[in-house]
Amino acid sequence: MRSKPIIAIDGPAGAGKSSVARELARVLGFALVDTGAMYRTLALAAHEAGIAFTDGDAIADLGAKLLADGSLSFTHVGSGIRVLLRGEDVSKRIRTPEVALGASTVSKFPPVRNVLLGLQRKVAENGGVVLEGRDIGTVVCPDAEVKFFLTARPEIRAQRRFEELQEKGEVKTSLAQTLQEVIARDEQDKNRPVAPLRPADDAVIIDSSDWSLDETIARMLDIAGRAHKA
Repeated sequence: MRSKPIIAIDGPAGAGKSSVARELARVLGFALVDTGAMYRTLALAAHEAGIAFTDGDAIADLGAKLLADGSLSFTHVGSGIRVLLRGEDVSKRIRTPEVALGASTVSKFPPVRNVLLGLQRKVAENGGVVLEGRDIGTVVCPDAEVKFFLTARPEIRAQRRFEELQEKGEVKTSLAQTLQEVIARDEQDKNRPVAPLRPADDAVIIDSSDWSLDETIARMLDIAGRAHKA
């Protein structure tokens, strides 16, 4: 038995998983593991190396080399994550819509997933962690003590994503285009042959469409906190 639980948060793009995971980790004093950032970084590295997102074997080889020689690293800074690629902090560069779609594509290849799966399980094995992604509760940590599937209606997720980009001054598209990107990402994630996006059988479904971020966090903290004390 672990002294502290593993908290797994899965869900579609734009559901607010990163914000919720950061706050749960902060309040509970747990480590935060952003698995999506790992796939985004591999997608960015592949793009810079001129490797097509559809070349899973080449991307897996690239990822293995980057991890082996320390050119790819993930560290926690406060409640966020800092991603270094060949010594450069790419934490912001991996958050673009283009990289997000690339990550969705590269993550469907078994060799790519295998490169990162061992790393993800190793950092989680002793508990006291919050992991967020697409298949944490179903594949990465099926033995997690607390599993959430966080979702919201596509138009709500698109609106939140668009507002986030506006706040960062990174708006290069319209709300309608953002909605199309959200829907396209959903289709890729749900229909990929390996580890498709779906709730774990024992996951608690959280639909935040009509809740504020604070309300969503409060409900999830209540569930996670009770499991932590059990």
